[in-house]
Amino acid sequence: MSNTRLYSNKLNISLDLMSIGRIFDIEMTKLKVMKNLFSLIVFSFIATVTFAQPVPATEENIPYLVTFGSDGDKAWGDDDFSQTFFFVIPKTHKAPVYIRIYDPGISGEIDEVKGEFDTKTKFTVYGGKGCVTEKDARNANPVGNYKSGNMLATKTFGKGYDKKWYTFGPFNPTSGELAPKYGGYVFKIIAEGIEGDDGNLYSYYLSTSSTKNIDIEGGNAFTFEYTFRMHDDPKEVSHVYPYIDDRVVSVKQGNFDWDFDGELKIITNTRFAIPLKKSGDGNWMKSEHKVLTKEKESTFDVQFHKNKTKPAKNNNVSFFITNQYGETLPFYTIPIGGVPKPSTSINISPK
Repeated sequence: MSNTRLYSNKLNISLDLMSIGRIFDIEMTKLKVMKNLFSLIVFSFIATVTFAQPVPATEENIPYLVTFGSDGDKAWGDDDFSQTFFFVIPKTHKAPVYIRIYDPGISGEIDEVKGEFDTKTKFTVYGGKGCVTEKDARNANPVGNYKSGNMLATKTFGKGYDKKWYTFGPFNPTSGELAPKYGGYVFKIIAEGIEGDDGNLYSYYLSTSSTKNIDIEGGNAFTFEYTFRMHDDPKEVSHVYPYIDDRVVSVKQGNFDWDFDGELKIITNTRFAIPLKKSGDGNWMKSEHKVLTKEKESTFDVQFHKNKTKPAKNNNVSFFITNQYGETLPFYTIPIGGVPKPSTSINISPK
């Protein structure tokens, strides 16, 4: 074989190998693109499909809601002996729904006794027109027409139902108020301490079953003032998640009866820590904070860090946030858009 033919054969083999290599690279690139696209689709699906959670939700790390009897001492952490929560049912959900309450009675080891248990708590469910769109229903204080809408069910609890569930329902989703701003049909439940001075600790669950806690796809819950029990363990951090819409330029926070039990701060999608003024025993403390443009239409993470050396026991706290117009902002149990994670480096903002 001549040197010319040998060189030509080697060149052809080399070109073939290069072609195979290019084809391999192209196919690998396609595979990577498909893999990334698949990951993006999965992420988008997870981000957009949410499920009803216990109230308080897992992300909040709050042991229980708390409502004291009408004769209670406000210095024990409940400023008004009433608490309102709203449940959202997406328009796509057609089956009946149930609102379940864990430990609605006032007795046993979960609840906070003062002397002897003598408290009664009334739970009432509302739906229909004005349930949430009535301005007074969105106030931090139980004043005016906050019991707006159609009363659908009510029950008063004294002793009993210790560590047991009570179920309201079934409710047709359309019995709630259709409020597109909040994502669907809205129901309201109000817990009122109507007698006594003990603290009733309890939780909720929005379910498709009367006997089990079964999630509703796309469901959520929110409130405009939170009154809840903190953990005793100083390692535990509790959270509430107010949604900041595009109209908000500043927020004013109010915390009641924090007992100076550690630190309160806000985490946003751009700032690592905004320290908040803290209340003592039986008093309110408020502070105002600017909202950056990039922080609008996102969720804030309000964190409650207990005192690491002398943590308060059985600490109940009330908390709300308003915008620059004095309008109370909703805390969603499932954070809208997810829990904020600052994309910048750590930045400690002044008060």
